[in-house]
Amino acid sequence: MDLIRYQAPDLVPWPALGRWSNLRDELNSFFEMPFWSSFGRPGQLFTGWSPALDLYQSNDNVVAVVELPGMRKEDIDISLHDGTLTISGERKRDSTGGEKAERTERYVGAFRRSIALPTRVDASKVSATYRDGILTVTLPKAEEVKPKQIQVS
Repeated sequence: MDLIRYQAPDLVPWPALGRWSNLRDELNSFFEMPFWSSFGRPGQLFTGWSPALDLYQSNDNVVAVVELPGMRKEDIDISLHDGTLTISGERKRDSTGGEKAERTERYVGAFRRSIALPTRVDASKVSATYRDGILTVTLPKAEEVKPKQIQVS
């Protein structure tokens, strides 16, 4: 009689289910960007490498937080054009001393994330920090769109 370790069944019936969110992001970015700017861009559809992005808004700023673990800040490009924030870059494969990979789960290669900003921002005051694999882009709102407190006299 052999003893066999119990293995719990997978909770996700289809392992590629998480790629639907990547498809959604790609379709959204296709419709947010001008048609001509998509030419020449290598397709990322179903590649699996699309960093997570959160967008927050306060009275004074719009803040984008992007997970980019294992990247160097020199490999990250940030641009702002016509109310669209674009973050792109490339994560390179670590070169090993001739070792053969038995299993690889970390995505490598180029990525590009574009997101339409919810309000106008002051492009001259945009700042970005990268620490512990987290990129934080702070975009101060334009003065004319900031809420103003009016005193009653």
